[in-house]
Amino acid sequence: MKPRSEIIETTAGEVAGALARRGVSPDERVTVTIDADTDVIPGRRASRARIVAAGLKDDDIDRLIEAARTEVQPRLG
Repeated sequence: MKPRSEIIETTAGEVAGALARRGVSPDERVTVTIDADTDVIPGRRASRARIVAAGLKDDDIDRLIEAARTEVQPRLG
């Protein structure tokens, strides 16, 4: 059977539903492409994905950002 190719535009939350409506089995392999042109802050998104993969949470991200900000700010006084 020849693999079929189709472009589906939907939200991240609707991907599974869109595939199910097309009869794609949950066990079937698919490729998802994320449109980076609509990403307002690509650096933060990429960094957050790495931090979450390391097992950290949003509070950890905020703490790391604040620590980095403190390191680069000039010492006044």
